[in-house]
Amino acid sequence: MCQAIIEVRDVTFKYQEDSPKALSNVSLHVNKGEWLAIVGHNGSGKSTLARILNGLYLPNEGQVDVCGYKLSEETIWEIRKNVGMVFQNPDNQFVGSTVRDDVAFGLENIAIPREEMEKRIDWATRKVKMDSYLDQEPHHLSGGQKQRVAIAGVLAVQPRIIILDEATSMLDPQGRTEVMETVRELKKQNSLTVISITHDLEEAAKADRIIVMNGGKKFIEGTPTEVFQLDDKLVEIGLDLPFPFQLSKKLKAAGIPLKENHLTEEGLVNELWTLQLRT
Repeated sequence: MCQAIIEVRDVTFKYQEDSPKALSNVSLHVNKGEWLAIVGHNGSGKSTLARILNGLYLPNEGQVDVCGYKLSEETIWEIRKNVGMVFQNPDNQFVGSTVRDDVAFGLENIAIPREEMEKRIDWATRKVKMDSYLDQEPHHLSGGQKQRVAIAGVLAVQPRIIILDEATSMLDPQGRTEVMETVRELKKQNSLTVISITHDLEEAAKADRIIVMNGGKKFIEGTPTEVFQLDDKLVEIGLDLPFPFQLSKKLKAAGIPLKENHLTEEGLVNELWTLQLRT
């Protein structure tokens, strides 16, 4: 049986007393060591949920347990030690004049001794392949490099959970691939739990499990294969189906005998290659 590292029970949240509910009676769990994608269109509640999981907001109703702590004003800092967050725009996270200073910032906040701090900076930047940029100014880096530095800053604190809040949406395709592969490798090596908040279903298709949000409520959850069986219903709530999935459907409609609608380019290419070898 999987062990839940996060439990959300009947959470409701409003930004102001007279505003609509951003979240309404949301319940979910996150298993230790899994990659969970939370997807939805703008205004679906996914980013609000992410900020509650990190203690940036407290729910108006309901309960959130993170790493054994019940979320409250008294436990916020303990929870933030366990949950690192990488935001959409890495420039908004930079506070140091160099990559080294920036990665050190979070460690200084939790009073890590200097000798240990230096070890963690070296370890974290090597993990994301940015150790040769330690004395560079962050604004001279590419988008993908900036996001990897932001990830290094989170890793150095050694959280048990990383939340990627639209962390690849401002990157070009190459930068997006670099960042996601970096996180995937770190997850394998360090038993991290990863939560990616995204509107990109192609990115979400590579997660272990997907939760779809709509109108502040949980619309559906399941494996990528289970979720994409909804097909046009996902389009109806403002989501774009992954390109490999759409192409698979069109190829099958054109008479090419594919066994399934593929969620990734790799899967589609492999089956097309197999069909080619058979002919």
